[in-house]
Amino acid sequence: MIDRYTRPEMGHIFSLENKYAIWQEIEVLACEAQAELGACGITKEEAAWIREHAAFNKEEVDEIEATTNHDVIAFLTNMGSYIDAEVPEGEPKPSRWVHYGMTSSDLGDTALCYQLVQATDIIIDDVRKLGEICRRRAFEERNTLCVGRTHGIHAEPMTFGMKFGSWAWELKRDLDRLIDARKNVAFGAISGAVGTYSSINPFVEEYVCEHLGLAHDPLSTQVISRDHHAYLAGVLATTAATCDRIATEIRNLQKTDTLEAEEPFRKGQKGSSAMPHKRNPITLEKVCGLSRVVKANAQVAFDNVALWHERDISHSSAERVAQADSFIALDHMLSCLTRIVDGLILYPARMQANLDLTRGLIFSSKVLLALVDTGITREDAYKIVQRNSMAVWDDVHAAVDGPNLRERLEADPECTVSSEKLDEIFDPWDFLTRIDTVFDRLEQLSFEA
Repeated sequence: MIDRYTRPEMGHIFSLENKYAIWQEIEVLACEAQAELGACGITKEEAAWIREHAAFNKEEVDEIEATTNHDVIAFLTNMGSYIDAEVPEGEPKPSRWVHYGMTSSDLGDTALCYQLVQATDIIIDDVRKLGEICRRRAFEERNTLCVGRTHGIHAEPMTFGMKFGSWAWELKRDLDRLIDARKNVAFGAISGAVGTYSSINPFVEEYVCEHLGLAHDPLSTQVISRDHHAYLAGVLATTAATCDRIATEIRNLQKTDTLEAEEPFRKGQKGSSAMPHKRNPITLEKVCGLSRVVKANAQVAFDNVALWHERDISHSSAERVAQADSFIALDHMLSCLTRIVDGLILYPARMQANLDLTRGLIFSSKVLLALVDTGITREDAYKIVQRNSMAVWDDVHAAVDGPNLRERLEADPECTVSSEKLDEIFDPWDFLTRIDTVFDRLEQLSFEA
């Protein structure tokens, strides 16, 4: 992922420095496990020496890899040189015990899962922060009237707080899925060339995984099966879809024709090189664009599940790109939305103007029911309301003055609803008499660990 979208903490997780540091810890833990087991010849003193002297230099690893064309061998060679640097001439080299009985995937797959756990922890924290902000803003805007839209068309009155609340609940579901996906990917495997432990005792795997906070894979081949990774990628994609949904809604509300909400526009910010008046939702558009990357990368993870026999490396190159990009992009998206939602600019007067835009058409559903209550069949009631509504629509479309829906109904001899009942119906709060149920439920929503 390009630096433009990479936040430092997440970027570090997918850096070679972090990967090599995890590799070093796994190799040291494996030596300590072998020493405790006492089966292969390494002493506890040698394991302690390895712990104290193990180190690596990224630039030196890169230089070695240019010759070996094998990153693990390059790393082990470099790490071994540091372990043995102070060993007296002629003495046995402790580095001979490093990677004993292991294969490259034992190291790489275990480290990768550890990295994915680290990265998922950041995303979990991001989602918690954004979810808490959405919940808080829901209550702040609990009584801010706006029009609800279906198919992009005005439907019925609602409050803006419900939008924030809906996002909060979706983010809670994302959080629950992320926590489950973290558990599902927190596995390690040190089982040898085809998973038979032919040259290494299972105790080493258990020891290393326990110290890393991972579960040992109950049956790995040479690799940890990629269904673990695919599940996590799918959850990341779902979370990205939530970000896309939030950003798309605000973008639609920021359109000049609607203008009920607007992403923060910072002092000194410019919207267009040609049109000085522009205040474009560029950050929200960025969120929508990056969501496509994360969602597309989930397909890469699904395709990585099917490998040849006990292992090939067709997955390796793809996931080196897709996994880092997905986490970095999603971390950036959530950071952007946290700032935007927290500082989202709302225009209640514009919301009221939009409520009035269709001249009472948003109250049609209540009129329909009121007519049925007077004894008219639903079919006849529907015809009465639709006939008058279409006449109002004609005026709205033509941008001409004319009677609103209530005035047309009062003039319609077939409308049997009383004036008093129409007063009640044409009050937007009549649609919201049960809204406390929604917010009572939202009171119970928690993002705490």
